[in-house]
Amino acid sequence: VQLQASGGGLVQPGGSLRLSCTASGFTLDYYAIGWFRQAPGKGRVGVLCISSTDGNTYYLDSVKGRFTISRDNAKNTVYLQMNSLKPEDTAVYYCAADPSCWDRTWEYDYWGQGTLVTVSS
Repeated sequence: VQLQASGGGLVQPGGSLRLSCTASGFTLDYYAIGWFRQAPGKGRVGVLCISSTDGNTYYLDSVKGRFTISRDNAKNTVYLQMNSLKPEDTAVYYCAADPSCWDRTWEYDYWGQGTLVTVSS
């Protein structure tokens, strides 16, 4: 059972990235997937979550209108589309799976390893 987060990298302010969270060993169809981020020297915070019925829950007001989340069950993958990126979005981004959406890290059953997003000119 594994979650693999990928798609991070270096992007200029105003740019876009799409992160992927792919599951192996289990199907994501019945799971909510939450994206969290951890900036240097700070704690891990919830960003956005998609439920098993595709409902979206934003945990950070600062990403509303810029980040969206979607899933492709055929590929067992959830995507985090990040547009209009800002330097303050720089962080390691993690995905996590649980039957429900939570903004609390300890509620999630499975975690990906994290992918680094750096927004800088």
